[in-house]
Amino acid sequence: MPDSHAMASDSGGPSAPARRLRPAQLLFEPQAAEPEAERFFDLESIDDPAELLRRSTELALAFRAAAERATDFQAVAAAQLADPRRFDALSADDIAQRADWTPDYATKMIEYGRGLLQPRRHEA
Repeated sequence: MPDSHAMASDSGGPSAPARRLRPAQLLFEPQAAEPEAERFFDLESIDDPAELLRRSTELALAFRAAAERATDFQAVAAAQLADPRRFDALSADDIAQRADWTPDYATKMIEYGRGLLQPRRHEA
């Protein structure tokens, strides 16, 4: 909030000159932020190889399932963007450029996405 002295002097009214605020002087040097050791789901702290295998396998399967689901969402989005009923429909080349795909892969993803959207259209 502005200082009342500064406001009075800005408005041209009679008052004392505005005070300038200065940062507080540091009496110590702040410690440099040391980077923390990189941790990956605490796998590096597991000493038992059997437990490490179990946990890392569990994570790998979860990431694989997440990647597959994300790919399905990419395909649905590509199909929706390429839908000829849209006034702003994109070509496969445009979608490829946006998603950093090849045009052939974009065409396949659009077709795959249309297949994923089919059951939804029958339900509605």
